[in-house]
Amino acid sequence: MSSHEQQAQTLVEALPYIQKFTGKTIVVKYGGNAMVSDTLRRSVMSDIVLLNLVGIRVVVVHGGGPEISAMLKMIGHESRFVDGLRYTDATTMDIVQSVLCGKVNKDLVAQLNRLGGRAIGLCGMDGQLFQAVRLDEKYGLVGRITGVDPTPVEDAMQSGRIPIVATVAQGMDADTAYNINADTAAARLAEALKAEKLILLTDVRGLLRDPGDEETLIHVVRTQEVPELVEQGIITGGMIPKMECCVDAIAGGVERVHILDGRIPHSILIELLSDRGIGTMLKREDMT
Repeated sequence: MSSHEQQAQTLVEALPYIQKFTGKTIVVKYGGNAMVSDTLRRSVMSDIVLLNLVGIRVVVVHGGGPEISAMLKMIGHESRFVDGLRYTDATTMDIVQSVLCGKVNKDLVAQLNRLGGRAIGLCGMDGQLFQAVRLDEKYGLVGRITGVDPTPVEDAMQSGRIPIVATVAQGMDADTAYNINADTAAARLAEALKAEKLILLTDVRGLLRDPGDEETLIHVVRTQEVPELVEQGIITGGMIPKMECCVDAIAGGVERVHILDGRIPHSILIELLSDRGIGTMLKREDMT
């Protein structure tokens, strides 16, 4: 088959998926290596522009851990983690807010716009998009989301724009902003938007039966299987809270959740618009 025929075949294969998802909302949680590498970042951004151009409503939710750590190091402030969460004192919160809502968010908006998209930057404090209270004293200014008002995101999508959301929340119990886990924020926003899909980009192939062997990828997990997989030690460490977010999102009405390897160029397009599933998909027990 010639390269032209292959290209045509790829487009023909994508057509039913485009028809299925046009007008639907997809939330992409963006982070990890896909955010750090210039090549991968361009790949993810071009995927998002393409999905938007074929009529799929895409929302990007991002963190920015490496950039925050780099800025804290620059000012001589130590990064400290408690139970895997960044301990957030007042100085760290100032840096989180300025780096996430400022530099990282606007860089992503600019890159999407350069690639032909129409992006707009938002953070959780805009229109009280994310409302939160303090999670626990031991984490400092880390918040637990108590409410989501998706109106700013819906307004942006209504005007044909791609919302890029930084995960900082409005404090409801104190005059402060709160640092929010990006997986949790993406899951809660996907619920509030009644999204068709939530995609979590990570630095692993998906859920592996054997962490040392990528050939043991589990392609489909039903939400009821998650506790047993935790018990068996297949879901461990940082994958536990990630899976909990996925289960919560599905319980909240999201149709499917995909954990994808952001290190694979165009992984979003391959997962959404082709017959090849390349990550781990979560769905409810009663779904075919």
